[in-house]
Amino acid sequence: KKELPMPAPLGWSAPACMLASAIMLSACVQAPLVQGSALSSYNDLAPSDGIITKSRLRVNQAQVLAAKTINIAPTGFAPTSAPKLTAEQRALVTNALNRAMCVSLSDRFEVVSSDQPADLTVRAVVTQAVETDEVAAGVSAAASIGTRFIPSPVPIIVPRLPIGLGKLSIEAEAVDPVGKQQAAMIWGRGAQAFLSSPKMSKAGDAYDLAAAFGDDFATLLVKGKSPFEGFDPSGSIPSFQKINSTLGLAPKYAVCERYGRAPGIIGFAGGKLGLPPEWTDNGGK
Repeated sequence: KKELPMPAPLGWSAPACMLASAIMLSACVQAPLVQGSALSSYNDLAPSDGIITKSRLRVNQAQVLAAKTINIAPTGFAPTSAPKLTAEQRALVTNALNRAMCVSLSDRFEVVSSDQPADLTVRAVVTQAVETDEVAAGVSAAASIGTRFIPSPVPIIVPRLPIGLGKLSIEAEAVDPVGKQQAAMIWGRGAQAFLSSPKMSKAGDAYDLAAAFGDDFATLLVKGKSPFEGFDPSGSIPSFQKINSTLGLAPKYAVCERYGRAPGIIGFAGGKLGLPPEWTDNGGK
């Protein structure tokens, strides 16, 4: 039996319905997982997906929860993972990842510098970074700003154009002092039309997604379980030290200062205006 096409809502033209459908579909698109060769082992990685995130991971819960100190090795890009991003943009992305990870790990671990011994060492590599379409992001940002001048009793939400949305895939692991893998994750996420702030930079979405990954992988180590497993009410409330760091104040551990401080209010305001993160984030030291 052939299905009949769904009628357009009253007052909507066919093109408008097609555009709305495309936007809704784009909001559900997930980035593919791109496996590289940076992990010491890819054995026993099991799927563990979130609502908008795909991942495969494993964690030795007993060993990870017993760890007290941790350090973060410099994050890098696989050779062909982001051919359209400049060296400056790649550095901004990896720094955002390390900063978010350092701050989130501080909730349970003592974070020490990478040249000091630690119970666990984290190392991550970006395996794919699909760039943001700067023109589409600019149009989306302008449309969002324009709605603020429209009188309305409720906020008007304008989704991004469903084209040129960035994607990011990363793999990371935590190893013990003898180099044995105690946790690992391959992670992929794409920008979402309704959830991601458009920034007029090829690295705009990768920058935001890198910070999201840093927080997810840190949660894997802090909790000793998948960040997408069940609902943890306590995990939805950020710690006092994390709030301070997000506002651009000093982090809990001095070692996190090497990644610079979060842009805070300037970054938030810049994001609302669609400004490139290169303009609002001073990067690492």
